[in-house]
Amino acid sequence: MNMHAFASDVAFTPTIKAIQARKGSRQSYARVEERGGWQSAITPDLAAFIEMQTSVFLSTANGDGQPYIQHRGGPAGFLRVLDEKTIGFADFLGNKQFITQGNLADNPRAFLFLIDYMTRQRIKIWGTARVVEDDPELRARLMPRDYRARPEQVILFTVSAWDANCPQHIPQRFEAADVAAALGERDRRIQHLEQEIARLKGISGAAAKE
Repeated sequence: MNMHAFASDVAFTPTIKAIQARKGSRQSYARVEERGGWQSAITPDLAAFIEMQTSVFLSTANGDGQPYIQHRGGPAGFLRVLDEKTIGFADFLGNKQFITQGNLADNPRAFLFLIDYMTRQRIKIWGTARVVEDDPELRARLMPRDYRARPEQVILFTVSAWDANCPQHIPQRFEAADVAAALGERDRRIQHLEQEIARLKGISGAAAKE
């Protein structure tokens, strides 16, 4: 059960609010809270953003509070929105350290950080997560089609709250596949124009000889 008065209370602890008050930002964040600025359910726009991503950072902490962050990646759509509170993805076979799984066994609290460098947009998602090892049907459902990786288990993330950051200081970068596609289209256009120029020169040369 969510005991927070506001969704942002998952991040804004009393200590953090005291610092905000001391440094002058508490009043503006209080207004955001009153307007319901942070959300606790996945909206259609957020779902579309999540399922476009090819990369995500998953943060956990062990029972002693030691934080850990790990990258997860796959083709667009490897992150699946299962309902308005749940994100799921196949956890591929890796180096077998199992730090994330061990942390979640001791402390289910987790955090997802998604960043789209092309659009310079980032989303922060707080919640809890669990590993599902014994559901082959769910694992097959979440496995990206024709992707060359071995799914070992599933991670299900339950959303408590989420917020979008401003684009400040995010470098704009593009996916290599998108750049290659754009350059390919440019080269095809150049080739077409060169052919058209050659055709027009041929017409002009023939007319000059007449």
